[in-house]
Amino acid sequence: MRRSSDGSAPPRLGRTGYFWAAASVLALGLWSSGSPSVLYPIYADRWDLAPVVVTSVFATYQLSLMVVLPLFGNLSDLYGRRRVMIVGIALIGLSALVFALAPNVVFLYAGRVLQGAGTGLTVGAATAALTENNPTANPRFASTTATVATATGLACALVLSGVLAEHFPLPLVWSYIVLLGLAAVSIIALVLSPDDRPAARARWRPQAPYVPAGMRLGFLIATLSAALAYCVGALFLSLGATMIDQFTSTDNTAVVGGLLGASAACIGLTGLFLGRARAGALVAAGALATVLSVGLMAVASAFESLPLFFAWCIVGGIAYSLAFTGGLGVINRIAPDEHRGAVLSLLYLVAYTLQAVAVLGVGVLATAGSLGAAVGIAAVVLAVVCVTVLALLLVDRRAGAA
Repeated sequence: MRRSSDGSAPPRLGRTGYFWAAASVLALGLWSSGSPSVLYPIYADRWDLAPVVVTSVFATYQLSLMVVLPLFGNLSDLYGRRRVMIVGIALIGLSALVFALAPNVVFLYAGRVLQGAGTGLTVGAATAALTENNPTANPRFASTTATVATATGLACALVLSGVLAEHFPLPLVWSYIVLLGLAAVSIIALVLSPDDRPAARARWRPQAPYVPAGMRLGFLIATLSAALAYCVGALFLSLGATMIDQFTSTDNTAVVGGLLGASAACIGLTGLFLGRARAGALVAAGALATVLSVGLMAVASAFESLPLFFAWCIVGGIAYSLAFTGGLGVINRIAPDEHRGAVLSLLYLVAYTLQAVAVLGVGVLATAGSLGAAVGIAAVVLAVVCVTVLALLLVDRRAGAA
């Protein structure tokens, strides 16, 4: 067998194979994030958990990311995307074991910490790997693939978790066994992918978050657009199952998973048609669609209407896809190659921070008052962020025309 210059066996996957391996990493990151969502009502019933505890368990994922991203966000720039992704997926696999064996809520917090750490290592590296190994001449194909991959992972996690919990014994175990198996497959694909370590290697040291000069307005637009998608998605994942339970009084996890999975499916289906759209236009459309989405969210909660909730699933999924794809498209266009991993990690850091604030805030308000009032306040705040994004786009357009 022919060996590479460092004496190791040559990879069996080429550049295109590596592209799809990186896409699977993004899918797995969202799969891990969504895997407990359908099960939260079961945890809450078994262990008598208040809404603020459920949302704090969910937000532990984001809090873990907020530690990992600023410390290790530049690792893939220094040591290669592939190596960092392998470590991150290993942590996600370990999190699956912790969840599967959880005897109490403390294990849920520990599992979310591991999920957040694993995703923090992989998300920037995988997104950068997609951009750098794009097998097409279309530069937007990478950001579209990232959106579709994450949506696919999330939809599969929600639907499969619901079905397994409803029709199989050990409802709080099987979803995580599947996640562990997928993590193993993903690691094998990465091991077989080309080594992408840079020729000149620098020593790692924690790097303060920064945005290269000349791209700060674009970075702000992209980050707020991605954050809009993440905030609405987080409310949906952390409280969606609880809202369905209130509206229908059903304990059928397959039904809950199907309803939640419909939104993720809309994210992926919408993403398939965005490959040739301009990034700025997608950001604008995403902000407008998000305004409609949060309005439906508030009305569905106020009237406890399942049809309106389903409408929120559909519109919210479309809005997520537009906003997230547009935000990544802006960053991929303006970020310099040598700092792409660090810049993407900073984008995710800000987006996940705002997501954690949104989820914890709604959890506290729902516990102190009512879920409907908390969702209504969140809708108003998110609508203000949408208007801010539209205003920044207008400033950016005028600055470009000057």
